[in-house]
Amino acid sequence: MSKLSVMGKQAQQASYQLATASTEQKNKLLTLLAQGLKDKQPAILAANTIDIVAAQQAGLDESLIDRLLLNEERLNAMADDVLRLCQLDDPVGEETESKLLENGLRLSKRRVPIGVMGVIYEARPNVTIDIAALALKTGNAAILRGGKETINSNMALLDIIKQALVLAELPSDSIQYIEETDRALISELLTLDKYVDMIIPRGGMGLHRLCVEQSTIPVITGGIGICHLFAEQSCDIEKSVAIIHNAKVQRPSVCNALDVLLVHAPIAEELLPKVAAKLGADGVKFKADERALAILNQSDANTAPIDDGDFDTEWLSLTLSVKVVDNIDEAISHIREHSSQHSDGILTNTLGCAEQFVNQVNSAAVYVNSSTRFTDGSQFGLGAEVAVSTQKLHARGPMGLKELTTYKWIGVGDYLARS
Repeated sequence: MSKLSVMGKQAQQASYQLATASTEQKNKLLTLLAQGLKDKQPAILAANTIDIVAAQQAGLDESLIDRLLLNEERLNAMADDVLRLCQLDDPVGEETESKLLENGLRLSKRRVPIGVMGVIYEARPNVTIDIAALALKTGNAAILRGGKETINSNMALLDIIKQALVLAELPSDSIQYIEETDRALISELLTLDKYVDMIIPRGGMGLHRLCVEQSTIPVITGGIGICHLFAEQSCDIEKSVAIIHNAKVQRPSVCNALDVLLVHAPIAEELLPKVAAKLGADGVKFKADERALAILNQSDANTAPIDDGDFDTEWLSLTLSVKVVDNIDEAISHIREHSSQHSDGILTNTLGCAEQFVNQVNSAAVYVNSSTRFTDGSQFGLGAEVAVSTQKLHARGPMGLKELTTYKWIGVGDYLARS
């Protein structure tokens, strides 16, 4: 039996015990985990510094290094997210659709853990804690495979998770980590269907394609955000510029950051110079179509013509694609063609336009007069997220507690036989 198969068997055995753990026991575990994140900050930050220095020496770009970075503020936020999970209802054991059939059978649905999750992710070490906390709250075991660029940070975080599991008297194999960076192990994990019940990739398009093509286990795809905002002619210009700035600049290296700005032609001459001034001051580079470029070139902004493929690019940096459109139908058509169905929004003061946009844009999260940056488990009140799903089966959008459960049918009779 291979080492990975052993891990899978251990995770499956751990999942059986986790499935029957009480809410009180799981909340105790999460409290211990949050406390560990605070108590062990020096060790975590020291490990993270090793990863950051290695990333800088390897010449990784600044947006990726930002995704790798842990600091006191981010660690405290991670701990707070874990504690918030304690305050949320435990979905495991919830019964719905209870009914008594004419034949005397009492039938209901009961929420149960999925079992064992295999999660493959790149960069952001906070994902290690998010996944562990959500999995454990919902009674799931997990096998994690992070990127080699965060190996030291992830191992420091794993130590804290293991310590919390031991103190909470739950199996230490509930959360396991594939330390070897050999990419062949990903292919092996994807075919470990005897033990693993779900695969969740968190990374670039190449990783998602690899998982979909090679996995013999159901895959939850998502997390790739080619996000749009459409500024319709009736929008409040000043407020819209502030929203565009927030969506692009607040944290450009994440999947819910703005990638494409669509501007209604009647307001382009007024809106774009203000966008250029506001975002340009923070170093944003604009890749614009012909009409937008003609307007932006009159400013001091860093501009360039749009290239083939730019509208299909998740920038993860201070780059913004810009296009002028003649009407809302053209904006919606562009989004349908280029969006990853992650997060898209409209800026408008016209109710009819808002309704049309919401009804016709088929993304996991659709916004009216709001930043795309809200597509986040914590912001949605889910405590944290294991991924943002852009598919249509099982789960869409930020995957919190309920999305990490499935259900079983429970039938109760009085020694009832089918006639």
